Amino acid sequence: MGLGPRPLHKTGSRFPAGGKRRRGAKGSGRPPSGRQRQLCPPRDGRSEPALEAHPHLNPEALGYFRRALSALKEAPEAGEERELMVHNVLKEVEAQALALAINRTGSEMLQELLGFSPLKPLCRVLAALRSSFRFVACHRCGVHVLQSALLQLPRVLGSPVEEVEVNGNENPLETLEELVLGLASEVCDDFLFYCGDTHGSFVVRTLLQVLGGTLLERERARHRGSQSPEAQRAPTRECKPTDFEVPESFLNFLQDLSSYFLKDIAVFITDKISSFCFQVALQILHRKLPQLCAHFCNAVIHYLSNRSSSADGSPLLLFLRDQISSRLLEQVLLVLEPPRLQSLFEDHFQGQLQTLAAHPIANFPLQRLLDAITTPELLSPVFEELSPALEAVLAQGHSGVVIALVGACRRVGTHQTQVLQLLLEAFHCAEPSSRQVACVPLFATLMAYDVYYGLVEEEGTVPVEHQVEMATARSLGEVTVLGSLLLQHLLHFYIPGLILRSLGALTGPQLLALGQSPAGSHVLDAVLTSPSVTRKQRRRVLKTLKGQYVALACSRHGSRVLDAIWGGAALGARKEIAAELGERNQELIKDPFGHHVARNVALTAFLKRREAWEKQQGAVAKRRRILNSILED
Repeated sequence: MGLGPRPLHKTGSRFPAGGKRRRGAKGSGRPPSGRQRQLCPPRDGRSEPALEAHPHLNPEALGYFRRALSALKEAPEAGEERELMVHNVLKEVEAQALALAINRTGSEMLQELLGFSPLKPLCRVLAALRSSFRFVACHRCGVHVLQSALLQLPRVLGSPVEEVEVNGNENPLETLEELVLGLASEVCDDFLFYCGDTHGSFVVRTLLQVLGGTLLERERARHRGSQSPEAQRAPTRECKPTDFEVPESFLNFLQDLSSYFLKDIAVFITDKISSFCFQVALQILHRKLPQLCAHFCNAVIHYLSNRSSSADGSPLLLFLRDQISSRLLEQVLLVLEPPRLQSLFEDHFQGQLQTLAAHPIANFPLQRLLDAITTPELLSPVFEELSPALEAVLAQGHSGVVIALVGACRRVGTHQTQVLQLLLEAFHCAEPSSRQVACVPLFATLMAYDVYYGLVEEEGTVPVEHQVEMATARSLGEVTVLGSLLLQHLLHFYIPGLILRSLGALTGPQLLALGQSPAGSHVLDAVLTSPSVTRKQRRRVLKTLKGQYVALACSRHGSRVLDAIWGGAALGARKEIAAELGERNQELIKDPFGHHVARNVALTAFLKRREAWEKQQGAVAKRRRILNSILED
């Protein structure tokens, strides 16, 4: 292994990739993927109507809605004509809401149409779907329509209530608040069923967010279907909640709805689908009802701690090694208050950290524990226990644990010097000291010095000095996501001097490769934004890019880096960048990324009206200095 003990370096293998939770890992005790279970009948004993009994969407209606949606997208954003068009289209939607919802193409169009809907038509669509709620909520297309309708609440909740016209024997239209509470009540009537159903669980999760007035970014992205496989594996800590105002009745019902989790806590801990609902509930309660969230966390910990005995420590350790229950415990760790987290560590984790770090599943809850640390009192014993095994953890491919530990040192502000020294030793660039200047490519690629440069070093031999010619001749290796995160953390340490010196030692092509890399470009972002990096240090690193600006501008990720460099550059530096870009203006204009850079730089004005360009750029620089001085005050 690239970062394993010395005898293993003879194989010259690369450091194993880590950070992925695999299905069916040996010894995990996990059930096979997917659950084969029967759908239980409704609680009242009645069977749902068969699919054939529900209305179907004919091709003519489908064509109408397709044309209507296209027209709405092209219509002006405001005006009476648009309002009339929206009213007419949604009037047709009301009559065929169920047929649209259970049709694959129709449901996609209905989701988009709901984005245009005012309050009253949205209520009518929800009312139409509520009559067949169970069927729609558990339908592979209908569930997305329900989600989309519920996710309109932040937009329409503040809308003025319109007068409701009642004709003949029509029942008065319920308010949006009544409709949402009615849907939540139906979920409560068969809570276990909806939480355990593959599709129905999405409705439960969306309802929890709507009732709590908090939308989780990951849940919204999952509904949009825009996540890549890498994004789906992103840890829970990356969620960015968005709050909005909700009626008091919503929060009251959220409390009632959440109580159902404790009634069948064993199901929500051990069942894969149901567990997702409990995880979302904890995130919402943590923000809106923190005392109830703490009560739930204590209930989970107490339940798991008393299930079975463990010869090597707390019974909780057994569940940390199980994929399903460990995911719930990850969320528990992230929402615990610092005093409770400290006691949980002392009661269950202390003395077991190295064992957990080596386990293919338990290392993930350990990462969340490290993510949750905010006090020196907790970081100190954790660091003391984990630090001796840093190289071994890296060699096992669990580099996420090391990244999380470094992140904790950055966040708390302690042990930064020690963890950097341990990293240098783990990557075999601590001694001789000349090797330290090569640490950036090693950290970025997660490869030890001898593996990165293809050296064969026998155990016990004196490591060779760093060869500058060898380093400059080698192209930069592939930057990994975790390697990029490691460098970003280190650049935010109080003293990032070593990392900056190593960046400054890279050649122009090597630094260009870093800026063009999807992961590596964020390292340069950290150079530009870290408060620990002085203006002088920043200029010293970035001057290496001189002569590489055109190649950077014509890259998907490099163009974004160049925009960031331009945004923080002084007038003199802007002149240098514009002059270099101007020499290949036509190439930039023809490039899909370069022409955006040329526009941001105002390259045409620079080439043809230099004096006016300098005056305009000077004014921009002056405004930026004033804004920075205000922010610093």
